This record gives sequence, structure tokens and C-alpha cells, in this order.
Amino acid sequence: MTGLSELEETVRREVGVRLFTVLAWVPERRALRRVHTSHPEQYPVGGEKTVEVAQGWLARCIEGREPYFGRDRAAVREIFADHELIESLGCGTIINVPVVDQGEVLGVLNILDAEGSYDEESVAVARSLAPLAVPALRGGAA
Repeated sequence: MTGLSELEETVRREVGVRLFTVLAWVPERRALRRVHTSHPEQYPVGGEKTVEVAQGWLARCIEGREPYFGRDRAAVREIFADHELIESLGCGTIINVPVVDQGEVLGVLNILDAEGSYDEESVAVARSLAPLAVPALRGGAA
């Protein structure tokens, strides 16, 4: 997935990131399948997350097509069941950006770093980069 590796480097340069994953949306199962990761040992490609637990997140990112910004550890803990693993990697803030093409949600970018690393401008930059994932998610690479 060269395209997503290049996207990871762009995110690293323009937003900053400790943990970066790209998840493809699988609507028929209401699941997210990992198609790219900066941490394959902890978050292997092919792993899936079902999102029944985080209805607020699902409503915002998938149904509403809006980014989710978890400013601090408390916000991360509230939404993500794997918050202990996230924290063990030194992450305490997250930006989730839906990847949308022609009105269809193809997936989500997950961008995480140390608590306090991101602000609203970071979210705007991350959002502007999401379309770069469209070719990989559309091209069957997902």
C-alpha cells in the first residue's frame, strides 16, 4: 500500500503522529477493517473493529462524515475500548477523519499523538489530507 505509506509520511510531516492507522468501512457489518498501520505488532493489518459500542463516534464520523477530536486521555478512554494500549504507546489525543468520496464513506484515518499535541488547526489539516486515501480505499487495496 504505497499510497497509504506516503499518506502516513505526509501526516507525520504536516500534523505529527505517533500512531497512524487507516481503516476501511465495511457497511454491511458496521465494522472497520485495518488496511494500514504504523504499528503492525499492536495494530495488525486485517484487524477489525466493530463499532456498536461507540454509537456517538459512529454517528459523528461515519453517519455525519465529521472528524472526531479526542483532545485528551479522558476523551480517548470514553470512546475507545483499547485505550490502555493507546496510552501505553504514549498517545493521549486522537483525530479520526472520515475518508469520503462522492458522498460515500470509504474509511477513517486515525491519527494519534501525546496528549496536548493537537488543536482545531490540526483537525483541519488532517481533514484536508483525508482525500489522499481515496485511491487506496477505492482501488481494492482495502
